[in-house]
Amino acid sequence: MNFLDTAKNVFKLEAEAINDLSNLLTEDFSKSIKAILKSKGRLVISGMGKSGHIGVKISATLASTGTPSFFMHPAEAIHGDLGMLTKDDILLAISNSGESEEIIKIIPLVKRMGITLIGMAGDINSTLAKESDYFLNIAIKKEACPLQLAPMSSTTATLAMGDALSAALMQARDFKPEEFALYHPGGSLGKKLLTRVQDIMKENNLPIVSISSSFQEIIHTITSGKLGLAIVLDNDKIAGIITDGDLRRALEITDMPRFDLVAKDIMTSSPSTITKDTMAIDAEAFMLKNKIKELLVVENSALIGVVQLYDTGSIS
Repeated sequence: MNFLDTAKNVFKLEAEAINDLSNLLTEDFSKSIKAILKSKGRLVISGMGKSGHIGVKISATLASTGTPSFFMHPAEAIHGDLGMLTKDDILLAISNSGESEEIIKIIPLVKRMGITLIGMAGDINSTLAKESDYFLNIAIKKEACPLQLAPMSSTTATLAMGDALSAALMQARDFKPEEFALYHPGGSLGKKLLTRVQDIMKENNLPIVSISSSFQEIIHTITSGKLGLAIVLDNDKIAGIITDGDLRRALEITDMPRFDLVAKDIMTSSPSTITKDTMAIDAEAFMLKNKIKELLVVENSALIGVVQLYDTGSIS
């Protein structure tokens, strides 16, 4: 028995199932998108068994990408949970066969409430297909299951159709990365897209020296500042920056005794700056591109803080 061949066959059949969906699309897909956009309510997903599990994921994707959505279990629906629906909602019912008993039972009730029904099934002649206002065909040629019993290709096709709906709605709503981040504040992506320089910069007890500060004073400031740098000011204006690298280079290229060196002899003039409202992810990209480890944060040309590359690591 070759297990690799089994795996490859599963990939092949499921890929074919997804590719075939393109040929099954009708205007009902576009009409479904328009109905959802026009709706003042939520897009409620319902499905039984494996279709229900996929429905939960589709609902979660929709909710996190700008379309209010939740999952309603069809068996619970006929025992009171139909009260979760309002006339402004749209119901997306999923059943591969289109004949799931629990789904079929709620159809007349949903219609009586005046709720738009979008059906997703693998049989265009099924009850769900015929009763839906809009129908999305997810028919497959063959399940990837060796026994042709467990839903595999069919659930993959269902998930792909749900993703297609989500993607189309995102595009229609002009959904932005910043909006996505608002729904994911606890995740690394949310932190990256929400965090600004002002949230991570150092602004207190900054290591500052003047252009005439001595070598010894510079060393003391860098050491006590614990940032590996000193900021050089001239009459409160930024004149330069001194890093550990600047110190080493200064000692290598000058014949002057080190204690004769002052800040203006060592500093890098016109250091890179950034504003506090800049996204932290953009600050990180700038530092990586320019191969630097720190940026001075300014407001109206005045120094207000420092952000370093390792600060942005906290949002990764």
